[in-house]
Amino acid sequence: MPLSDKEQKLLDELELDLVTKDPHLAKELSTGLIESPFGATSYFAAVACLTGVVLLITAIACQAVEVGVMGLLLIGTAAYFFVGDEPDLPDHLLPLL
Repeated sequence: MPLSDKEQKLLDELELDLVTKDPHLAKELSTGLIESPFGATSYFAAVACLTGVVLLITAIACQAVEVGVMGLLLIGTAAYFFVGDEPDLPDHLLPLL
């Protein structure tokens, strides 16, 4: 069922109002793509941290000091990249920080 002229005009006004008030949300709604605030570095750092934990547990179980040191270094490096990664937040979320 098509919209009447009055309904179509009201819808166009609402859409224009949304674009002027929140262009980022309007872009997300029109494209259907939602931006992730975390970059690929965060995901790789999380995987590296989990790998370091597995290495550390394995080193404790096997009493291998070298593997434990490698695990600790991997955890530390991953934590550095995870904490140091600036999320690409949209402009409308920046005042919340």
